Amino acid sequence: MKTLGIDVGSSSVKVSLLDVATGECAGAVTLPSAEMPIDAPQPGWAEQDPRMWWNYVREGVRTLVARAGGAGAVKAIGITYQMHGLVCLDEAGEPLRKSIIWCDSRAVEIGDRAFDALGHDRCLERLLNSPGNFTASKLAWVRENEPEVFAGVHRFMLPGDYVLYRLTGEMSTTRSGLSEQILWDFTENKPAGFVAGYYGIDPRTIPQAHPSIGIQARVDAAAAADLGLEAGTPVSYRAGDQPNNAFSLNVLDPGEVAATGGTSGVVYGVTDVPRPDRFSRVNTFLHVNHEPRRPRYGVLLCINGTGILNAWVKKTTVPDMSYPEVNRRCAEIPVGSEGVLMLPFGNGAERMLGNRYTGAEAIGLDLNRHDRFHLLRAAQEGIAFAFRYGMDVMRETGLRLRVIRAGYANLFLSPVFRQTLATLCGADIELYNTDGALGAARGAALGAGLYASREETFASLRKIDEVRPDPADRDVLERGYARWKAELENRLGRASHGTSV
Repeated sequence: MKTLGIDVGSSSVKVSLLDVATGECAGAVTLPSAEMPIDAPQPGWAEQDPRMWWNYVREGVRTLVARAGGAGAVKAIGITYQMHGLVCLDEAGEPLRKSIIWCDSRAVEIGDRAFDALGHDRCLERLLNSPGNFTASKLAWVRENEPEVFAGVHRFMLPGDYVLYRLTGEMSTTRSGLSEQILWDFTENKPAGFVAGYYGIDPRTIPQAHPSIGIQARVDAAAAADLGLEAGTPVSYRAGDQPNNAFSLNVLDPGEVAATGGTSGVVYGVTDVPRPDRFSRVNTFLHVNHEPRRPRYGVLLCINGTGILNAWVKKTTVPDMSYPEVNRRCAEIPVGSEGVLMLPFGNGAERMLGNRYTGAEAIGLDLNRHDRFHLLRAAQEGIAFAFRYGMDVMRETGLRLRVIRAGYANLFLSPVFRQTLATLCGADIELYNTDGALGAARGAALGAGLYASREETFASLRKIDEVRPDPADRDVLERGYARWKAELENRLGRASHGTSV
């Protein structure tokens, strides 16, 4: 008995097969072999054709259904996807334009105007966020700039909702999905009609919303024949990539935090307190297991300048050295990098810094004492300092930090980085070998009742390593962090006063 997990990213589509009995991955396909293209007709724009996603989903599902042993072997399907993208469908279910995806910034000013017009206090109380550059604001951009497209919209949806539509013929979304579009009223516990009204969005174009976990629709006859699935197979899980990453790591209750350390870094923590960040440095959405009587909110922090700094320093100083060797040499440098600090904020404006840009910077270099491995360790420590800074912001929203869970990948392969982070944050770090597509397949099994409980769902999730805070290093790291924070805030102050940083 198998379930399928479909992960629609902006660079690739991954489909994984879960053996429900063992909890092990029974196969995976990532498509295409090169990255999917992102179209940028103007600076700051980013678009993809939803039909391209579907073509790769189709190819991946066909491959794994055959590997599973045919149609009857797959008992449920889960979907995860790149968040915040806008897909506009006409009455026939055809895309009216390319999807405006998550990294497209054309709607920033529209969201800012809405925040002022609707009222900051009202938005933060009822939406827990500013309207920002999210999906509703992207649709408002279409209304203002492409009225003929807007007039033809029968339903608008997220990338994962489009995949569900192609599988089942049903146009729907999830409550968590509405919250990531900034179309969920947390006070009224229903779609935010006042946002739709301000933007001129017809409520009839907002799809019906389901819980993230549970049977949402069933594969129709046409998709079943095309993909080799059995008609009626349930789609029983759907979530955006960051809530799904948290689910994949069994991060479901207050005090549990999921983290990633790729090119950018993401921290996603679960709380039961719906408290907004008044400065909009972090965002709050409904988590996948949210229920009104048992609320669960996901607080999302993104740091643009993380793994990209580590990669840049490596490429610049030791281009031919492997990452394992870099990590080994970093560990030979004393904790605190003997006074060298690095600010990692060189990959664009940072939301957690009030959308300000400071640039990346090395501080405290002594040309008689320090070498390139001091720089490499300082880079990893500086990234950990940035995570600590962001987690302190998250604590202001009521997040209680008990344990950090992460995939065993990217920066979390470095003993220096993960030990520094654990000690600075005062929390254990647990590392697991899982990914988004496999997590979606687990979610499908839970949502379809193939697993009876959370405990059964994650019984086979294997912990690869665990890192505990090191009291011996805490004082050195706290002193280093205090210096790092002072340097950062000095630069932020100069940026606020219009002085070059």
